[in-house]
Amino acid sequence: MKINLESIQISFRQQDYTSAIAFCEAAIEEKPDDRALYWYLGVAQLLDNQPDAASMTWLSVLAAETMEEAWVLELVQVLRSEAIYWEQGQHHWESWLLRTSLQEILADDPENCLALLRLAVRQENDSAWDLLESTGQLLLHAPKGAIAPEGLLETMSCLLDCLPTSAGIGAWMKAAVQHLPEPIAALEQLLPAAMKLAYGLRRPDLSIQLAEAYLSIDATNLEFLYQLTSFFQDLRRYEEGIQTAEQCQALATTLPEQIFASHLRLRGLMSAGGYWQRAQNAYEHHCQLLQQLTSKELQQVGSVETLRVLTSTYYLPYFQDGLATRKLQNNVSHLCQENVHRYLKPYVERYQQSHIQRPLRSDRKIKLGYLSHCFSQHSVGWLAKWLIQYHDRDRFDLYAYSVHHRPQDSLQNFYSQQFQKFYCLDRDFHDDSYRLTDQIHDDSIDILIDLDSLTLDITCEILAMKPAPIQVTWLGWDATGLSNVDYFIADPYVLPAQADQYYQEKIIRLPQTYLAVDGFEVGIPTLTRSSLNISEDAVIYLSSQTGCKRHLETARAQVQILNQVPNSYFLIKGFSDALSVQQFFHELADEVGVDRDRLRFLPNTPSEAIHRANLRIADVVLDTFPYNGATTTMETLWMEVPLVTQVGQQFAARNSYTMMVNAGIEEGIAWN
Repeated sequence: MKINLESIQISFRQQDYTSAIAFCEAAIEEKPDDRALYWYLGVAQLLDNQPDAASMTWLSVLAAETMEEAWVLELVQVLRSEAIYWEQGQHHWESWLLRTSLQEILADDPENCLALLRLAVRQENDSAWDLLESTGQLLLHAPKGAIAPEGLLETMSCLLDCLPTSAGIGAWMKAAVQHLPEPIAALEQLLPAAMKLAYGLRRPDLSIQLAEAYLSIDATNLEFLYQLTSFFQDLRRYEEGIQTAEQCQALATTLPEQIFASHLRLRGLMSAGGYWQRAQNAYEHHCQLLQQLTSKELQQVGSVETLRVLTSTYYLPYFQDGLATRKLQNNVSHLCQENVHRYLKPYVERYQQSHIQRPLRSDRKIKLGYLSHCFSQHSVGWLAKWLIQYHDRDRFDLYAYSVHHRPQDSLQNFYSQQFQKFYCLDRDFHDDSYRLTDQIHDDSIDILIDLDSLTLDITCEILAMKPAPIQVTWLGWDATGLSNVDYFIADPYVLPAQADQYYQEKIIRLPQTYLAVDGFEVGIPTLTRSSLNISEDAVIYLSSQTGCKRHLETARAQVQILNQVPNSYFLIKGFSDALSVQQFFHELADEVGVDRDRLRFLPNTPSEAIHRANLRIADVVLDTFPYNGATTTMETLWMEVPLVTQVGQQFAARNSYTMMVNAGIEEGIAWN
């Protein structure tokens, strides 16, 4: 009989089910009382696409008057072991057949139900949705300890890889994590998935669900609370984001943790747009924390915390004009740069040695590398497009290093065709920065041009390691303050000569302008005066900016202009918290003595092309200060709409000025 069983097993493994059936039937003739032969005969019939015959074979034994419960367990064990074998060999269909038969015997067996769900997902079987719901209910009501963590974690991983955007994924995960013995296992699964959903797939709504699922078992986990804060803010659920940031502040113990929690709170208050006094208080507290920072505090933390401190100076230019605040930013950047060199010393030393051994040669084309997370539908993406398109390919080889992978983005698809090589991170995880840094180094890039500055931690860390011998920041923001960035590209208007003393980088001033475009896509306008109940002879002012740029004094000046121009209206548009911005401007209108009805709050448009077309409804666009428009100013000039801007001292307060001067426009430039 041993020989016959071995022959049966061999036939199974070779998927020769006809032979397996014959072996089983022959063996049964010799030993009709051996139940195992019937179990395997039914398995062979099932895999040979004879499910009815398989059922009859098993029932011929299980229907006997002498049948014992142990016999059912024997069949269950055979089905389970065979299913596991086929799963391990990636034969999903065979395993599916075996496990569906097993489910008919044990309908609510957790291990089998989870395995069926995994199989359905991997086969893209329509039953996956029903199984997701049924297993979710099973997990919800199962007692703790009833679910094996290994199969549960495997199912979580499968769902997060294959069905991350499915409805009900958050509720399923919340039910699942209750059965894990240690929170760390859930953290390792859910945190990377939540970040990928938020920053790669732009689905912060689903990221929130995953975060809340994890926090249901570990409510004070600071890392997930940090991320949840950002998810709320990215989804424009500002008040929830602010509250979660305040929770982070209460839990933070080290100075770097306090700084980052403070930054997140500041981000929420600024992005909302209407919480000026709260934002001002948070800004003052944030500056105090930054001033307390020394190398001692940073030496206690790792790479992630260091980079968070580095990027936490981002909102300083929004509150006040002047170059003096750059000293604080430069100090923070210097401390963070030193810490990067400490914890990434092998990388830094290897790159430095390579630069010495590979000097720049004049007898070949220069390799330019562009680094950014904005090669997509983003302000930087629209503005950089023309430089990249018109680059001199006879003198330069162009390489792109994109932090975000967005294959459905039309502008990213454009960029992918413009470079000799276009590298794109598949994930949005911090560890991938090392892979991208090595790629820059291995490509022997001569000059690396950063488009992001302090707007993204990953690109900052890449710059701090210095994979290219010459590194430059351009376009995306003000300079980083990092000592490993050699140059900052500007022009004589956006940064006059007296600004040099405030910069760690050497400022390269292009002779006229640091930025030029060859146009924007313009759609069909959707705004009319009649739809806004505004007469044809009225004067329309417009401000279209994010909530971050709604500085109290500038907003008050905008309303005062309205007060001085009879029959005028002010259109206010931009990503922010609609209710708080309305209250903010209504209170200013009451203070100045302007009828609230002269304010119009516009919703966001379906596309940037329509937004640009709608600009022409305005007679005059009113800029913001101390942080001017950049892309918005360029769009306004392209649409030939007059603009009024105030010129300050810092880079952010002179963007509109340089664009207007270079367009040959003098009217609308104000110095106070």
